Amino acid sequence: MSGQNSDPMVELKRRAAEEAAAMVQDGMAVGLGTGSTAALMIDALGRRWAEGLRFVGIPTSERSAEQARALGITLVDFGSHPQLDLAIDGADEVERGSLDLIKGLGGALLREKIVAAAARRFVVIVDEGKLVDHLGSRSPVPVEVTPFGWESTSRQLGELGARVALRTKRDGELFVTDGGNLILDCTFGPIAHPKALEASIGQIVGVIESGLFTSRTSEVIVAGRDGLTHLVAA
Repeated sequence: MSGQNSDPMVELKRRAAEEAAAMVQDGMAVGLGTGSTAALMIDALGRRWAEGLRFVGIPTSERSAEQARALGITLVDFGSHPQLDLAIDGADEVERGSLDLIKGLGGALLREKIVAAAARRFVVIVDEGKLVDHLGSRSPVPVEVTPFGWESTSRQLGELGARVALRTKRDGELFVTDGGNLILDCTFGPIAHPKALEASIGQIVGVIESGLFTSRTSEVIVAGRDGLTHLVAA
C-alpha cells in the first residue's frame, strides 16, 4: 500500500492511526473521532473487527457513524454506556508541553468534546504539522453557537479579541452542524492562556461549546518524517 502512495506522510498517519487502534481491547467502549486521520483509525478498527475483536463505539459525527456501520462495528449511546474506556480522535492544533488542543475545523467539536469528556483515556493522533508552541498560531478557534441570536454572540466573541467569521460551505450556504447549530470561526492569534479563554467563551450566552480542549488529552501520537512519537502532557 505504501508503495502506491506518493505522499509518505499519509502512510505515517496511517501507521499512527493503526497504533491508536491497537489500544482497543475486547469489551471496551470506544469514542470514534471525526476527520481524515480518525477515518484511518476507524478503518484500522474495522480490520480488527473482521479479525474477531469485539467492542462498542460511540461516534462523534454522523460521518463517522456511517463509516463504522459500514464496517460492521456495533454502535451504542451514552444511555447504555455513560463512560468510555478510550476515545481516539484527531486535532487541528496541539500545543507542545500542555497537549491542549484546537479541534472543530471539521465541524464536529460539540460531539467530540462530549465524547472526550466521557473517556477515561483520550488519545489524539496527528501529523507533526499540527504541533504548535501556542494554540491559535495557525488555526481559528471554532465556536458552535445557536442559530438564534448568533449575531449577538458573534459581537461578544469579538469583545474577547477575536476576529469572527460565520462558517459557510463552498457553495455559500451556511455550514450547519450535526446538531443543527452554526459555527463561528474565531481568530485570536497565539493564545497565552487557553484554559482561561475556554472558560470566557463558555460564559457567553448563545455559545454551545468551543473548539478549545484544555486539560483533556492523555496522549498524542505524532506522525513525523522520522516516524512515530508519543507525547504525554508535561
